[in-house]
Amino acid sequence: MSGLPVTIDDVYAAEARIREHVFSPPLIRSWALERHLGLAEHRRVWLRDYGWTPSGSFKLFGACNWMAEKKPTLNGRPVAAHSSGNFASGIAYAGMRFGVRVIVVMPDTAPQIKFRRTQSFGAEVRTYNIARDHETGERDRLTREIAEVENAVLASPYDDPFVIAGNGVGALWTVRELKHLGRHVSHFICPVSGGGLMSGQAISIHDGFPDAEIIGVEPEGADDFRQSLAADRRVRVERPTSICDGLLSYDVGVTNWPILKAHVRNSLAISDLQTRQAMKWLYEHHGLKTEPSGAIGVAGLLSAARNPDGDGDIVVVVSGRNADEDAFRRWIDLPQADSEQGA
Repeated sequence: MSGLPVTIDDVYAAEARIREHVFSPPLIRSWALERHLGLAEHRRVWLRDYGWTPSGSFKLFGACNWMAEKKPTLNGRPVAAHSSGNFASGIAYAGMRFGVRVIVVMPDTAPQIKFRRTQSFGAEVRTYNIARDHETGERDRLTREIAEVENAVLASPYDDPFVIAGNGVGALWTVRELKHLGRHVSHFICPVSGGGLMSGQAISIHDGFPDAEIIGVEPEGADDFRQSLAADRRVRVERPTSICDGLLSYDVGVTNWPILKAHVRNSLAISDLQTRQAMKWLYEHHGLKTEPSGAIGVAGLLSAARNPDGDGDIVVVVSGRNADEDAFRRWIDLPQADSEQGA
């Protein structure tokens, strides 16, 4: 679609930049989900599991493309960014690959695994009080201060054309793999927060399978994109809440909004209980230990009616796996009645 800030040509350009720094995570056929949904024999469900990347999530795709584009003009300046954790590790990985100093601002409540991954790639981490950020604006203030004091270049975790294009590469590979198998996609389900993942993925899916229904999934307490679609304008949620710590942006990005509006017609609001059920379901049926944000797409599919309309395959994005072990065990420790709702 012409006139959008990022196109499929930008995704192809991103692929050329980052192919030596990232690899294609597994595309897993889920016979268990096919059976649960009662799909016809010729239809399949695929899980794109970004938890296999070095950073444990999809974020290094966009981060590496951004870094590849900006590195020639940095002239030794560091890069600064704020992140709930996954972009922090993604931009840290990109900084390691391209030899750039990275400073990230993370909430004090971020999972320890996200702190550890980010620091393992050599980034410096500074924290802020997320409980009061909606009142103090501490996250943005601290990030700006780093930019001023350290003469750092700011990287947005989602509201940037190079981040969006980089994130589209994973879906570009999904399209190629499925076409190679002679498959057709009728539904594509992906989490939405600031829109960096979904906007990039939607560009590639729409280009490869233009008839596919692209569906967003958000937490009930952070459904700004769903509200934005209803209002036909960007809506801000002042205090997003959910166990899905990677999906708590206040609103979708300015750059992301026209892409999302063009390609995504629907977004589902999912309860934290449904997300926990999906986490448990993925663990029990596929042995996947996911973070809540990574499982919410499967939660959206599990909550849907059986045998979804359409004649093609269903692709669900599992966006990340960065959950602390103790928290993960608490989340999947559900009473039998609650577990069976998602079974």
